[in-house]
Amino acid sequence: MSARRLVAGIDSSTQSVKVVVRDADTGALVRSGAASHPQTTQVDPRVWWEALELAVERAGGIADVVAVAVGGQQHGMVTLDADGEPVRPAMLWNDNSSGRQATDLVAELGAQRWAEETGTVPVASITATKLRWLAENEPENAARVAAVCLPHDYLTWRLRGSNDLRDLTTDASDASGTGYFSGRTGEYRLDLLAHAFGRVDIVLPRVAGFREAVGRTTTFGADALVGPGTGDNAGAALALGLGPGDVLLSVGTSGVVSAIVADPPADATGLVAGFSDATGNYLPLVATVNCAQVLDATRALLGLDHDELARLALAAPAGSEGLTFVPYLNGERTPNRPDAMGALHGVTHASYTRENLARASFEAIVCGLGVGLDAVRALGLEVASLRLVGGAAKSPALREVAPSVLGQDILLPAPGEYVADGAARQAAWVLDAQEDPTADLPAWTALADTATEVASAPSAPVVREQYARAQELFLSR
Repeated sequence: MSARRLVAGIDSSTQSVKVVVRDADTGALVRSGAASHPQTTQVDPRVWWEALELAVERAGGIADVVAVAVGGQQHGMVTLDADGEPVRPAMLWNDNSSGRQATDLVAELGAQRWAEETGTVPVASITATKLRWLAENEPENAARVAAVCLPHDYLTWRLRGSNDLRDLTTDASDASGTGYFSGRTGEYRLDLLAHAFGRVDIVLPRVAGFREAVGRTTTFGADALVGPGTGDNAGAALALGLGPGDVLLSVGTSGVVSAIVADPPADATGLVAGFSDATGNYLPLVATVNCAQVLDATRALLGLDHDELARLALAAPAGSEGLTFVPYLNGERTPNRPDAMGALHGVTHASYTRENLARASFEAIVCGLGVGLDAVRALGLEVASLRLVGGAAKSPALREVAPSVLGQDILLPAPGEYVADGAARQAAWVLDAQEDPTADLPAWTALADTATEVASAPSAPVVREQYARAQELFLSR
């Protein structure tokens, strides 16, 4: 009987890093560990490595794995000097400092050109806008930049133990979120990089194939192949095995609507980003900046824990008696309003209750997802199914509010660390490709049927109607 093969998947997200070790042939979970990240929008990338060291230790180590891959938060600008050291803290996807630069870049070249050539109309999240911000606001730091990469690229490079910038690698899913990469051609657009940053004499990570081994790691006592890694949303889609027509709703730090399509999308409105996925297809995606933290803020205001907040929300009727929360706590990406502040509308003696405020918070984040779902449908995607994942998806209130607001039953996959699982599945794919370069994605029977529950609730179109009126009424910072 052959020895059991183990693979590891890493999810380096905004809030934490998770490590899962799974059976390479079946996908069965063997063990896992996690460690937190600083809760800020700018982070020294070396802190991610320190957190990874702790997470690996808590997972019981990875000395016995034969392949590993990293999934990570997208867009974050990691700048390295000639010695491979960070020039400054990484600007994360949810840092809205570059909102004006995003507006300028769109005005200079036009939304249609950006959409056609990169799949994405720049907003503050996109790496290119952050590079423009760096050039304008920190010219001395900009001059020191020798390489630019993304969070998962940085950790993959560190796993390989390299200090040579030429060893930096990425994958198409993450590169497609930079604003200077074409998913259609699979190549960087150095003209767009030059336009945004004013320089092209820097190292960009080589874009590896989606089942390519980019090297080996001997860190943490391992001797394992290293996969190309993936962006977080592509990683989750990989774990769930999404196909055409399947839409994923993710409710974590960000709210995300994504789907798998065969042809590269180009939405000149800027609502839908035309990213690549981790299998050679495309991943049209809409993201909101304000999601789970809206619930956290409301919970803290009311002095409740998560279970109490859910119970309070379920005590209010659909529509929260007219109370509508526009949750622009950190500006917003979709719609593109980086300087907006949130607001409460429909406040009356009858509506202004703890119960209604609690439910309005859940309705607000689902309405944000609804805006994204409408944008994806507008591109011609037929929605066959909706899946809801993420930390907030565990809340019984969200499981009632989501199908009510969206007017459709929603599949609830079994709880899991989907980005880390997707990275682990990629690692197993890379392992299989060593023997067969055309190997298919491993079936992984342990993850084959993850949609174990269905969330249903009477449709309440009044919620979207209220929100559509209210979301245009806000103050700027």
